[in-house]
Amino acid sequence: MIELQTSCAMPDRPRPILGIGAGGIVRDAHLPAYKIAGFEHVGLYDPDIGKAKTLADQFDVPSVFGSMEEALEGAPDDVVFDVAVPGGVVRKIIPQLPDGAAVLIQKPLGLNLEDARHLCAVCRDKQLIAAVNFQLRYAPPIIALRSLVDRGLLGDLHDIQMQVTLWTPWELWDFLKTEKRVEILYHSIHYLDMIRFFAGDPHGVFARVNRAPGQPDLADVKSSIILDYGDLLRVTVSANHCHEGGLANQESYVRLEGSEGVAKVTLGLCMDYPRGRPDVFEYCLFGDGTPSWETLDIEGTWMPHAFIGTMASVMAKAEDPSRPLPTSVDDALRTMAVVEAAYLSSASGSTPIDYGD
Repeated sequence: MIELQTSCAMPDRPRPILGIGAGGIVRDAHLPAYKIAGFEHVGLYDPDIGKAKTLADQFDVPSVFGSMEEALEGAPDDVVFDVAVPGGVVRKIIPQLPDGAAVLIQKPLGLNLEDARHLCAVCRDKQLIAAVNFQLRYAPPIIALRSLVDRGLLGDLHDIQMQVTLWTPWELWDFLKTEKRVEILYHSIHYLDMIRFFAGDPHGVFARVNRAPGQPDLADVKSSIILDYGDLLRVTVSANHCHEGGLANQESYVRLEGSEGVAKVTLGLCMDYPRGRPDVFEYCLFGDGTPSWETLDIEGTWMPHAFIGTMASVMAKAEDPSRPLPTSVDDALRTMAVVEAAYLSSASGSTPIDYGD
């Protein structure tokens, strides 16, 4: 049994956090993660002040602000702004932050690539220490998987597969009913970012998004994506959020295959969401003998534990500019470019087949 890294680097001196947005993801992930990490959460602002007060009471957050102006006035000088609002609202919030501030932005970085480029320009002009909350990179089993790759134990990667077959309760997020893009922009974007984390930037993308007959209020809720990394690396993302066959045959896993081994991580969060199922980390190193599979117990999961890593990286960058900021807005812009290309690929249509009729 091998030992792998499963935790992220932490700041020397954690900074206070002020949250902008008090939705379900804040309740289920942001605030529980910060409590686990021992980060101080000093205040919340949400246009729905009742929602903010409920969360503040639940998590012992001392201040609730009645407006964005009050939140900015009440923010400590060394605060990290935790912006967790829908993609279409991000563009309104970021320009209001103080110059030089540290900020973590919930994904996506706007609604499209144009938004993302504009937000990056705003962050540069205001000299913000800004990152996007692509927290799947920081999920303990994904950190372990990256450790396996970095140590060369899988050899040269030649296949990456992300497979999702489950039922997602989209009704938990009312704002999605008015969104023109759903599945890739708000869900599989995590997988595209994770794949970039392992394999770098793809050359291109082939994609098709689909709606569901039983969900007329939503745009795309399924997607099939092939990322082009050349002849020697096959990369696919297949996401079906409309599986009605119960839990028995639901799937949510990423599998990496290399010349020296294979690893598979089952991400249990999205199965029976929001309760979730256990994660499973399995690997098989070829060596000189008969391949055999091992299972590694890993403490912590995607939600809430991964949310510690993205916030910790912003705090660490703020205290020492030489430290890395893996999900910086500039890096997130490249993930947004892949998302945009996927939607453009879907819209452009498939190659017609010449049947000779």
